[in-house]
Amino acid sequence: MANTQPAALNGAGKVSNKTKISIIGLGYVGLPLAVALARSFDVIGYDVNEERVEELRRGLDRTFEIDTPMLRASSMRFTTDIAETSDADIHIVTVPTPVDENNAPDLGPLKGACSSVGPVMKKGSIVVVESTVYPGVTEDECGPLLEEASGMTSGQDFYLGYSPERINPGDKVHTVDKIIKVVAGQNEQITDILSEVYGTATTGGTYRARNIKTAEAAKVIENAQRDINIAFVNEATMIFQKLGISAYDVLETAGTKWNFLNFTPGLVGGHCIGIDPFYLAHRANEVGHFPDLILTGRRINESMGKFIADSVNENLEGACKILVLGLTFKENVPDLRNTKVKDIITGLRDLGHQVDIHDPLADKDEAQQFLDIDLIESLSDLEGYDAVVGAVAHSVYKNLSPIAVEGMMKPKGLVADVKGIWRDVDFSDGTRRWQL
Repeated sequence: MANTQPAALNGAGKVSNKTKISIIGLGYVGLPLAVALARSFDVIGYDVNEERVEELRRGLDRTFEIDTPMLRASSMRFTTDIAETSDADIHIVTVPTPVDENNAPDLGPLKGACSSVGPVMKKGSIVVVESTVYPGVTEDECGPLLEEASGMTSGQDFYLGYSPERINPGDKVHTVDKIIKVVAGQNEQITDILSEVYGTATTGGTYRARNIKTAEAAKVIENAQRDINIAFVNEATMIFQKLGISAYDVLETAGTKWNFLNFTPGLVGGHCIGIDPFYLAHRANEVGHFPDLILTGRRINESMGKFIADSVNENLEGACKILVLGLTFKENVPDLRNTKVKDIITGLRDLGHQVDIHDPLADKDEAQQFLDIDLIESLSDLEGYDAVVGAVAHSVYKNLSPIAVEGMMKPKGLVADVKGIWRDVDFSDGTRRWQL
């Protein structure tokens, strides 16, 4: 039986601006991609979260990735009804791929997306996975699920592709419309189509991976590499603490060498760097290789929250009142997923301290629901703390004056600077300081 022509091609065998694209999942990854593609194609965005879709229809993006004027100016449509994506020629899946309580890959959201798309997709559709996976998932997991749900045959009636997401939350420089997009299709024709489609969305151009598994593997090592490098710096930091040396001073000095890598110590949370190495480790174990270095890096980085809590505690006497500034996993983003600031808070509380937490970007209800943390809504009139811990380098904290920080503390209070927020700030002689 002859293969069905990809639906993304018109009668002349070309991709045109009439090509219809659905984006499945409208989070940090899906929304910016949808807006970029909507400049050239007919795009519909689908998400199961009704509240999220309604906000987007009003031009509001709670992730702060797309500003309101840009969102309202976009031609894309939003829906919570998967049936409305049935006329799409290309379905791009951008759902989360987390890990479970045992740090094993949780493909539930991805499999659910495939099971939803399968029944509504038409012949000739291309289904592209952008979610981070280990090599083999797109073809060995998604393909069969789509076949079962659609009654069609992969590679004959519909086609698979992979284009790894490279969104860096809060990064306004390396946005999806500027970076190189890796693309890989089930065959050369599909790769050609994906290269052309993604090429319209970014000025960075596209890179054609040899095959889908290669593209999947490239994505999963990008963040594993960063995780390992940060783990080295974190372990060195633990050593320097025992020697009475600031890791930031050491790194600044070492950074004068031309080929020294620029990594800094701290917490590794979020939904990428702290998660993706477990996907590679899982696949490595399946093929009989124990990923020693990868898992050692994970263990070191997972231990940093407790290390910081213990270090702060060593600079205090008795049970103290502590203010932690910042809760999200990264500076200037509202995302609380897999935030390791929680480990600092838990560690300090386990040591007998009273801990209050402030974060102007975090959603108060999400913090309570998912982390069991009550956030202080304002820094106004706060005083009497034995220590202030700068846990996340939000701009609002960088802009605090020395007087404002000291005003929150008792005389001779401790400023604990996890992220080097106030390295260059001169506090009064009575204020004690600790930093990584």
